[in-house]
Amino acid sequence: MILEMKVPSPGESITEVEIADWLVQDGDYVEKDQAIAEVDSDKATLELPAEASGKITLQAEVGDAVAVGAVVCLINTEAERPESDAAFSAVKKTEVSHAPIAEVENYATGAPSPAAKKILDEKGIGLTSVQGTGRNGRITKEDAIHAVPSMGTPTGNRPVTRNKMSLLRRKVAERLVAAKNETAMLTTFNEADMSAIFDLRKQYKEKFQDKHGVSLGFMSFFTKAVVRALQQFPDVNSMIDGNEQILFDYCDISVAVSGPKGLMVPVVRNSEHMSFSDIENEIKRLAVRARDGKITVDEMTGGTFTISNGGVFGSMLSTPIINPPQSGILGMHNILQRPVAVDGKVEIRPMMYIALSYDHRIIDGKESVGFLVAVKEALEDPISLLMDGDAKKALEL
Repeated sequence: MILEMKVPSPGESITEVEIADWLVQDGDYVEKDQAIAEVDSDKATLELPAEASGKITLQAEVGDAVAVGAVVCLINTEAERPESDAAFSAVKKTEVSHAPIAEVENYATGAPSPAAKKILDEKGIGLTSVQGTGRNGRITKEDAIHAVPSMGTPTGNRPVTRNKMSLLRRKVAERLVAAKNETAMLTTFNEADMSAIFDLRKQYKEKFQDKHGVSLGFMSFFTKAVVRALQQFPDVNSMIDGNEQILFDYCDISVAVSGPKGLMVPVVRNSEHMSFSDIENEIKRLAVRARDGKITVDEMTGGTFTISNGGVFGSMLSTPIINPPQSGILGMHNILQRPVAVDGKVEIRPMMYIALSYDHRIIDGKESVGFLVAVKEALEDPISLLMDGDAKKALEL
C-alpha cells in the first residue's frame, strides 16, 4: 500500500510550511515515528515523523513551500526492509541512475523563468551575472528581483554567497516591517542603578542555586518589575483588535531568546503568580527548548508584553521593535560601571539603560513614561517593591 504523508497543521492560522531539511534520502527505508524532515513554519521549526514503516519517495525539495494538508512524501508500506546498508545503497544508486536526463538538462542550463527574464531585461542585467538558486541553478523570479546591476568592472577575487532565508526568518522580517508601518511606535528611555540587585545576587546566588537548581539571574527581577508596572499601567498590557482595545488581566511575558533559527520569543505565562524561582526555571526550560530546536508554536504565541535583553550581546542602547499584536516591549542593555551623582557626590555605579517601545495609538506619553519609571523604581529598590521587604522569603531560602 502507498501511504500519502500530508503536512500536518503546526498551529492555528498557519497555512504553509517550508521544507528546511530532509533527514532521509529518496528511496530510503524508514521506520514508523522516525524523524524524516525538519519543516519551518512562520513561528517554529518542527520535526516531521514517518507515519508508517516502508520505502519513502520524496515529493518536495529542500526550500519548497508546501501547503498544510499537501502530500509531502509517499511511503510504500509493502516494501521489504533492506538486509544491509550496502545492499540498500546499491538499490538507491540504481534508482538514481534512471533519473530523466531531459529534465536535468532543462534545469542545469541556469535558464531563467519567463518572469525572471523579464525583470532582468528591465534592469539591464545579463544572465551570466546572476547566480540562480532554483533547482539545479535555475534563475527564479526572486533571484531576479534581488539582482543588482554591476557598479563597474570588478578586480580580484570577489566571492558572493547567496542563501535563501528560512520561512521563519522571512516571517520575522515581515512582522518587523509591519510593526514599523502599522503602529504609531515611539520609544522612551531611562536608566536604572543595578546596585541593589547586584548586592542581592552576591548575597543569595549560591544559596538560591543550591535550593532551586537554577541561577538567580536578572530576568526574574525584570519580569517581576514589568508585572508590577503592567498592573499599575494596564494600557501597556493591551492590544488593538479592529476598533476595540483588549486589556488583559493576566501577564503573559514573551522573553526574547536566541535559537539556531534566529530570535524566538517563548512566553512565560501567568507571570503575575510566579515566584523568582518559578520564573528562572521556566525561562531556562524555554531557552533550552529553543536552543535545541524543540520549541513549539503554542509556547511562542499569546504573549501580552515582551522583554528583550540585548545587553547579553553587548548592546548599550537600542530601540526595540514591538512584537505585534502586542503594544509594548522593554529593552534591557548591558550594565556598565559609570559615574553618577548620588546625594551630591559622584559615585561609580553599575548602570543600565532601559527602553520602552510602545504603540502610541493606545498608550499615551504619560502612561509610557510612568511605566518605565515604575520599572526603574522596582529595579533600584527590589526588596521593598518586589519582595515585600523580605528577600529570603521571596527567594524561598
